[in-house]
Amino acid sequence: MADQTHVLFVEDDDVIREATQLALERNGFAVTAMPDGLSGLESFRARQPDIALLDVMVPGLDGVSLCRRIRDESTVPVIMLSARADSIDVVLGLEAGADDYVTKPFDGAVLVARIRAVLRRFGHAGGGDRQDDRGAAAGGVLTFGELEVDTDGMEVLRSGRPVALTPTEMRLLLEFSSAPGTVLSRDKLLERVWDYGWGGDTRVVDVHVQRLRTKIGQDRIETVRGFGYKLKA
Repeated sequence: MADQTHVLFVEDDDVIREATQLALERNGFAVTAMPDGLSGLESFRARQPDIALLDVMVPGLDGVSLCRRIRDESTVPVIMLSARADSIDVVLGLEAGADDYVTKPFDGAVLVARIRAVLRRFGHAGGGDRQDDRGAAAGGVLTFGELEVDTDGMEVLRSGRPVALTPTEMRLLLEFSSAPGTVLSRDKLLERVWDYGWGGDTRVVDVHVQRLRTKIGQDRIETVRGFGYKLKA
């Protein structure tokens, strides 16, 4: 159906690939499943999916490299799959531009919930109704030194030059912009930006904050040890 969400799923394990594809399709997703990174990249370019689900360890072009290639061309949401929660591959995937990750083995219902959470974030394109409902970043242009945040047009300028942010980075910046000078804990950011009402791995926050810093200025977001982060007013 034309209105189905299209998932690109790259996984080299035949059993996991087929079982996960079936589970996603039962939940209403259209799925293109590929066994390696190169075919995954070709499919991404040909099909332009709504979300990419990438295993870290796939042949030809590993998941982290594939994520990096996708991010060079698109802001489509990316979720990485990793066999180990403590793996450095998790951080590498996030640094490559992934928006979230899920560790193996995973429950199908959990994976579906995480996919839907990411899609909700992207549906708001950096804030939308969720931000307005809380009164955060209510509209207009907010200025922080050389940084300008247009909360209506969802655009960011640094020293007059456009800054390209992914939707997740934009949502993160909007959270900081809504309360400049206020410390936001990692758990609060997980709840507001990643929809993790039940908690989650704070590495996701740390890596995205670092990625955001490289784009808007390393000193613009301050680390408050033991508490979280705050945007310098």
